[in-house]
Amino acid sequence: MADNGKRGGNGENGGNGENGESTFTVIVAAAANLGIAAAKAVAGVISGSSAMLSEAAHSVADTVTEVMLLTALKRSEKPADEDHPLGHGGERYVWAMLAAVATFVGGAVFSVYDGVHTLIHGEEPGDPLVAYLVLGVAAVLEGFSLRTAVRQVRAEADRLDAPFARYLRLTPDTTVKAVVMEDSAALAGLMLAAGGLLGGQLTGSGVWDGVASLLIGALLVYVAWVLGRSNAQLLIGRPLPRPLRAAVREELLAVEQVVDVLDLTTLIQGPDEVLVAAKVDFRDVATAAEIERACEEAENRLRTRFPAVRRVYLDPTPGRG
Repeated sequence: MADNGKRGGNGENGGNGENGESTFTVIVAAAANLGIAAAKAVAGVISGSSAMLSEAAHSVADTVTEVMLLTALKRSEKPADEDHPLGHGGERYVWAMLAAVATFVGGAVFSVYDGVHTLIHGEEPGDPLVAYLVLGVAAVLEGFSLRTAVRQVRAEADRLDAPFARYLRLTPDTTVKAVVMEDSAALAGLMLAAGGLLGGQLTGSGVWDGVASLLIGALLVYVAWVLGRSNAQLLIGRPLPRPLRAAVREELLAVEQVVDVLDLTTLIQGPDEVLVAAKVDFRDVATAAEIERACEEAENRLRTRFPAVRRVYLDPTPGRG
């Protein structure tokens, strides 16, 4: 096998710039959620609103999630070593998966429980003014955090000339995806909590608040499921999208000594780290030196067109003919 990944060993940290931007995005979200969680808890106790308490649990879960995402970013930066020859990029997805579980357990389960409890036993409404004030401030802070995350995603999507929604759905940077989805869910949850408060204020019934709490729980279940599925796919092993795989094959076939690409495997190992392995049929008359130069050229072509490619492994294989 012609191993063209040796110089890629220095590229494990090739995504540090992106990691730095992702770290800032996550820190902004964590700082916002920590303050919001405390304020929502106080407002929930004062107003007697189960939806506000659900939102407090939501913010606590988001804060725990962002701590895990920061851990994911930090640990995934560790360079490759003898025991981890392909680096530690996969740790990002392990911790991001745990963050999705935290969103489900810490936010969704509590919200659903609190909503059911309110519907069955009712609640004694208190003064909603403090809750409305907290919801307003929380909306501003969550909006700022969401704006920071959306800006990063949009910049990355523009760099790859990809539609925003498609990039967000397929991006391997699940930390930023988590912040975008959680902040979007937080803003939706704030509106639901406000609706529950207003409905209870107008009708004097706690049913509205209980329903709002249940809807917040359902929203968090959806976010946890989407994030969990995204990280699971990357942990199992997700290839480059089909158009990019076709472009990789095209670059390999453009090398002079290459006759055919018999088998192509691509593996996303991190937001800015991709492995390419291929069984390649070289010209039968090519010398060993020409095959070595062809492998070198193939690697250079791939790295130039796809900067995220960190390792290239080519296996000279006889053609099927």
